[in-house]
Amino acid sequence: MFARLMKIFIDCSEEFINNERNLILSGVSERCLCGSLMIIINRAISNTEFEAYFTDIEYNRNFDGRIKTIIDDDMEIINITCDLIVHSRGQIQENDNLIAIEMKRDNHPESEKNKDRIRLRALTKKTNDSFTYSSDGKTFPQYVCGYYVGIFYEISLIERKINIEYYREGELYKEYTRVF
Repeated sequence: MFARLMKIFIDCSEEFINNERNLILSGVSERCLCGSLMIIINRAISNTEFEAYFTDIEYNRNFDGRIKTIIDDDMEIINITCDLIVHSRGQIQENDNLIAIEMKRDNHPESEKNKDRIRLRALTKKTNDSFTYSSDGKTFPQYVCGYYVGIFYEISLIERKINIEYYREGELYKEYTRVF
């Protein structure tokens, strides 16, 4: 599943960069850029095995209406609102969470970028990593986790490049830079 989701995202990222170059360079908010990318991802997953999933911007609720939380590396509970996610909104129990994306401009402080990276590591941990997560594969965990792919998407307007970090199972998997 990881490889299929990676391919979908890479294709969507290329379409986003090629079709929305002027929007990216205009300096609009990250939220606006996420909205444009959301439309592209929605179109890409329709008529695929992932057509029952939703792409949401800043979705902050768990399956039962509670605020989404994670446990960070220091075992602190943190409320989360990810920039863009692909998930089932709790409707598909076994594979609820697919892709989590955090988008930042390169001029943000490194401390903010690192918070996003920590969030992506926590979000991509397997559901049975510790006592805090479900181990039966059916019961939703108390803390959000289990995303197959986490993506840190950093945009540099001056250098006209996008640095992309892919996270898998709580670890940095791969880094990629795309000049546009």
